[in-house]
Amino acid sequence: MIKKTLLTVLTLALVTSCVSPKVYKDLEAKYDNLKKENRKLSDENELLNSGKIAAENELKQLKAAYKEAVAQRDKLQADYNATKANYEALKDSYDALEKNSSAAIAANSQKNRELLAQLEAKEQALAAENARLEKLKRELEDRSNRVAELESVIAAKDEAMSALKDAISRALTDFEGKGLTVEQRDGKVYVSMENKLLFESGSWAVGTEGRRAVMQLGTVLADNPDIAVLIEGHTDNVPYQGSGALKGNWDLSTKRATAIVDILSENGNINAENLTAAGRGEHSPIATNDTPEGRAKNRRIEVILTPKLDELSRLLSDN
Repeated sequence: MIKKTLLTVLTLALVTSCVSPKVYKDLEAKYDNLKKENRKLSDENELLNSGKIAAENELKQLKAAYKEAVAQRDKLQADYNATKANYEALKDSYDALEKNSSAAIAANSQKNRELLAQLEAKEQALAAENARLEKLKRELEDRSNRVAELESVIAAKDEAMSALKDAISRALTDFEGKGLTVEQRDGKVYVSMENKLLFESGSWAVGTEGRRAVMQLGTVLADNPDIAVLIEGHTDNVPYQGSGALKGNWDLSTKRATAIVDILSENGNINAENLTAAGRGEHSPIATNDTPEGRAKNRRIEVILTPKLDELSRLLSDN
């Protein structure tokens, strides 16, 4: 029975490797498009994070400007009060001197006019500073509200991703201890499956147990249409020794990632536009390649789940 199964798998591998040049070129074109889409998503994510950081920096600057404006307003208010007090004192003196000497009255009149001019100038400066302060206050409130809205959206996305991680962990409980891990970091969920769960050595045909794991993952993804799904294939640094259509480790990792996409695509409730396949070859190891254990960890499929950032993009574009 085992020999018969092995013969069937080998036959399928030979059939799938014998493709026409046209089909192979079509696959290459699809692969290039997927790479571009992946790069576009990465650029959008970096742009959104840069926008948030810029908004927070601008908020800090507005707070500093607001604080400085308050200090200037308070100083002008103090100058105004002092000038007003001096004016009132001189006016009292003027009223007293008015009874005694016309010359003194003339001198005090000139001084009073000068003080009145100073007082009016102080009042105008104070009014202008108050207007500037109110404008800064409004801008500060707008920026604070915008940052709060951004933080609220990000917090909601993080909470949704945490719930998604828990749902995936529950769906894949049967595969714990079989080379499968589920982690949440940097606002994304990472599902890592070692090749021992999915593929035979040098093959990109998914085994029965691996297919079951991928399909169970697909049931969760089908319930989360707002999640972008990037499937990355990884190998160790041992050069590929096989023959046929494969060109090397990078090609093998790409075909393995595409095989996972094909299984997920069988679920009609998963939006194919959310799926991206990418091959990383041996260039993103998570362990040393100097030991068999480390190489086994590096031979893996990583499914990276990222929330779509349409709402964040809208908030940033409203700036």
